Amino acid sequence: MAIEEEQKRRRERDFLARYNAGPKKHRKQIAFHKCKKRNRWVFGGNRSGKTECGAVEAVWLARGNHPFRRNKPNVFGWVVSLTAQVQRDVAQAKILHYLRPDWIEDIVMTSGRKDSPASGIIDQIRIKNVFGGVSVIGFKSCDQGRERFQGSSLDFVWFDEEPPKDIYEECRMRVFDREGDIFGTMTPLKGLTFVYEEIYLNKKRDPEVWYEFMEWADNPYLSKKEIALLEATMDETTKQARRYGKFCTREGLIYPEFDESVHVIDPFPVPPEWQDTISIDPGLKNPLSAHWYAVDYDGNVYVVAEHYAAGLDVDSHADAIFGVSERIGWKKDVKGRLTALIDSAAEAKTLSSAQSVSDLFYARGILADPRVNKDVFSGIAQVKRYLSRTNGMPDLYIFSNCVNMIREFKGYFWGSGETPVKRDDHAMDELRYYLMTKPKGVRPSAEKTAIQKDKERLMRRLKRR
Repeated sequence: MAIEEEQKRRRERDFLARYNAGPKKHRKQIAFHKCKKRNRWVFGGNRSGKTECGAVEAVWLARGNHPFRRNKPNVFGWVVSLTAQVQRDVAQAKILHYLRPDWIEDIVMTSGRKDSPASGIIDQIRIKNVFGGVSVIGFKSCDQGRERFQGSSLDFVWFDEEPPKDIYEECRMRVFDREGDIFGTMTPLKGLTFVYEEIYLNKKRDPEVWYEFMEWADNPYLSKKEIALLEATMDETTKQARRYGKFCTREGLIYPEFDESVHVIDPFPVPPEWQDTISIDPGLKNPLSAHWYAVDYDGNVYVVAEHYAAGLDVDSHADAIFGVSERIGWKKDVKGRLTALIDSAAEAKTLSSAQSVSDLFYARGILADPRVNKDVFSGIAQVKRYLSRTNGMPDLYIFSNCVNMIREFKGYFWGSGETPVKRDDHAMDELRYYLMTKPKGVRPSAEKTAIQKDKERLMRRLKRR
């Protein structure tokens, strides 16, 4: 009887076994745990469930019983908080919550008593690993300074909230030799920091970087009534950060409607009858942005390919545009020429050339029409309409290979007044030119083709996400 009572007591205390095991599933927490990338982040609003998944990930790795990853004995990892007090109140408390007492071999305290660890500051917890060894979770705080993060060789680092850049870089060195993991859970309240550049925009194209946004509606345990009451007290910028976990400046994102999980899709063969035109924002020293646009039977627009490069002459850009067109089987006229829209500024002649940029492209077989509507405010409103319509489905989809357009969507901010910041906006400009021309749809045939049926299945999958 005593053994049965003890077993029951341990089951009731095993919060790790009960994590995401009930009828209410936090699907984005599960997606985080399943991800195999080695530098993965959750950008979440307050109370969205981001810290829970960070703590569970750390305990699973230390115990050696992670359900989705390769497990190792004798794991050594760090939990990094902003300050010692925040460590005690948040990350440390979560780790202790998910550790059963009989799993703990020893606790080393920085301050306080080991028989009451929750009320003190923990230095290390030694944890029984299922392989028979002992793992260690060490606790660090950013206010200790970068020097306190040197020397160790680690299997993982969990950042609970955003660290300073020098500490992040030092921790990356700590996991290097063991091919360990970096993971972070944070609410982006500091604006456009290095995490925005290196993780969210992933400007270095690191294949190991992954992120997910988590918001209040993703947490199945939050009351919809409480969400509505709290949201009503927030301005738009605060709401974007504290509810949705989005990076913001005080001026705000121009396209907060853009959601990679909705608007970015895997490439698929585009039927010839969907092909519409190319849109170009010209540049020689600055980047030239060109994208290929298709429109389906329902008027949905697809951005299916891109050429985006700086420092090239017109010959090189024209060769690249023809190269992309050949690769994707893009339509040409009877004379083998391509048609495109182009910024009307391309009509201007310079002192260094008797021909305009439009003329130069024309001479190379690209019929670039400069008659585009450049009204910025109306163009932005048009893009917003395509990103989000009343039935909950967008009218605009971007193929995942159009990485520069996707990056610009995520980093397109208002400046002072109603003017966008003029930086990294070349794809955004030519997208507006295209959508303001009223893209041409194609007429459906009486009998749906296999491609049409595949497209409808794709739309249904997107709607279920």
